Amino acid sequence: MPRSKEIQEQMRTKVIEIYQSGKGYKAISKALGLQRTTVRAIIHKWQKHGTVVNLPRSGRPTKITPRAQRQLIREATKDPRTTSKELQASLASIKVSVHHSTIRKRLGKNGLHGRFPRCKPLLSRKNIKARLNFAKKHLNDCQDFWENTLWTDETKAELFERRVSRYIWRKSNTAFQKKNIIPTVKYGGGSVMVWGCFAASGPERLAVIDGTMNSTVYQKILKENVRPSVRQLKLKRSWVLQQDNDPKHTSKSTSEWLKINKMKTLEWPSQSPDLNPIEMLWHDLKKAVHARKPSNKAELQQFCKDECAKIPPERCKRLVASYRKRLIAVIAAKGGPTSY
Repeated sequence: MPRSKEIQEQMRTKVIEIYQSGKGYKAISKALGLQRTTVRAIIHKWQKHGTVVNLPRSGRPTKITPRAQRQLIREATKDPRTTSKELQASLASIKVSVHHSTIRKRLGKNGLHGRFPRCKPLLSRKNIKARLNFAKKHLNDCQDFWENTLWTDETKAELFERRVSRYIWRKSNTAFQKKNIIPTVKYGGGSVMVWGCFAASGPERLAVIDGTMNSTVYQKILKENVRPSVRQLKLKRSWVLQQDNDPKHTSKSTSEWLKINKMKTLEWPSQSPDLNPIEMLWHDLKKAVHARKPSNKAELQQFCKDECAKIPPERCKRLVASYRKRLIAVIAAKGGPTSY
């Protein structure tokens, strides 16, 4: 094939040489044994481009018309969970037949890329309003307030991580818009449930929860772990207990217990794990535990305790020091989901 191209280029060069010597189309055609139309095309190309070498071509004309492209972008933007095959069927309705990979490429050229949606808690209007009010109320609190907050939470550690993902179509910097996330509810399954706490000065107690978690069990955990942790972390007398709005935390009996034991709690907006920096420590903990590949529940419990004790105090200090950024992010999102 390369040899054939060389011969063709040599032939076209001869056509131009003879033409420059003053010969006409008919004479050149007869001398080289070429069709007169071929000679004319070679000469016209040389006159227009100054060369007889094959020039780059635009390729096969696109099958996606401007109308079809607008429809693609409109449908993918309206419903990011639409699959490329569904879009393919939609184009077929306007008599445009293309492969679904072509659709993905065309969307990519228009800034819409396939990405796994982020999982975030489902927020009602009431939740959004409460989050925004919380962020505005505490935006200018002094750093000493957050450093004397005891952050607490429960989480489940699983023997085997289970993740279900699906692609969506979205543009850059739109990962946390409502239509681009998958709403979740707390505790998607697992084998060991733990309660933990930390402050700016470092991590503290990790309690393994046996059986069903109820208000009585929760109050027992607080009794056994909160004040010892406060002393160990050297929090000031003005310290505050942070907890979420789980029914066990806000039940009448728990509220009474907290009042009797003189534990001041931080008013907390529901569905707001992104406002609790302990979530970052849970992520670190689970990653370290799964790296050790526990094979049974006993190992999983022990690994959780081991890895909790290894959390660097500097990590805790940085999380609390940057807390104001979380509040700013909530305000910027108008109470909606954030990147935390």
